[in-house]
Amino acid sequence: MRKLANIFWLGIKELRSFSHDFVLLGLVIYAFSFAVTMQARSSAQELHNASIAIVDEDNSELSRRIAHAFLPPYFKPPRMIAEADIVPLMNAGVFTFVVDIPPHFQRDILGGRQPGLQIDVDATAMVQAGLGSGYAQQIITAEIAKFLSQAEGTKPLPVNLVVHIAFNPNVMTAWFTGVMGIINSVTMLAIILSGAAIVREREHGTMDHLLVMPLTPFEIAMSKVWANGLVITVAAGLSLYVVVKAILGIPIAGSIPLFMAGVVIYLFFATAIGIFIGTVARSMPQLGLLYMLIYMPMNMLSGSNTPLESMPHWLRIAVQVSPSTHFVSFAQAILYRGAGLGVVWPQFLATAVIGGLIFWLALRRFRSVAAQVT
Repeated sequence: MRKLANIFWLGIKELRSFSHDFVLLGLVIYAFSFAVTMQARSSAQELHNASIAIVDEDNSELSRRIAHAFLPPYFKPPRMIAEADIVPLMNAGVFTFVVDIPPHFQRDILGGRQPGLQIDVDATAMVQAGLGSGYAQQIITAEIAKFLSQAEGTKPLPVNLVVHIAFNPNVMTAWFTGVMGIINSVTMLAIILSGAAIVREREHGTMDHLLVMPLTPFEIAMSKVWANGLVITVAAGLSLYVVVKAILGIPIAGSIPLFMAGVVIYLFFATAIGIFIGTVARSMPQLGLLYMLIYMPMNMLSGSNTPLESMPHWLRIAVQVSPSTHFVSFAQAILYRGAGLGVVWPQFLATAVIGGLIFWLALRRFRSVAAQVT
């Protein structure tokens, strides 16, 4: 009980110290709020509300069907303009796409000829220009094929291919990047906060005071683990409920409490990494450099940015020794696909076992440093 009391009160001291460190406090707030919002809204890779106009020089049933086929959320409702207005309006940036349907277009289609149809694209909006031109071509081709099948009375194809997209029907990038922003921030801040706690104690000279007190290195290390882990757990939970669900409107398929339980297990590993590099670094700049050397490869190979299936076979096996790989796996399974404990318990177990081993190694390093100081 005395050890637990020491761990508790040392953790309270750590929380008070963190509350007065406005740089780290601001970093936590920014990483779980503004950074998540910007990552979700600024990195969209799908077409959304593209402005489009129609120049209907044919005024036929087919031209009207083509005009009505451009629908939200990919395109804004099309506006009808004259052919002479194309260049002035596109130069003014009013429209990203203009579809010019020439005269006698329907007659030429029914006659078996191949009339040209012009799509003017404002390529200064690079993402929308590339995606939108492909969408427009598919929409126009589909409407022409549908019109010809009805006009000529041809039989439909014997096989109709229907694609069902699970978990993200509209393929919204924000549904992925918003949640992944929180997952990546958990790893990043767990390493930084726990490592900064060790370096801060050393820079302020309070580490020597702690080591000469009737405290064990285990108690000191555990106090930093639970205090910094509590900060990250609360911040991640609030970010999921407030930022992701309420502000961004991104649905969470699975159980957030189950995900938070996995975060608590994973934090033993991430904070252990921070404690280990905190015992190596002599200053905050050194901690930042060591953090980059560890976090960047671990994040890139965890499956959060690149799927494990696209990596070489030997690399897929090698990254299984990192708890961050299992953390990303069960986080995506829970939050994206609604997986329960019966599905993700192997990842939970692997994270706990490997994280416990790394925590033991970090504790040994911390004890050796403490022995040198005393």
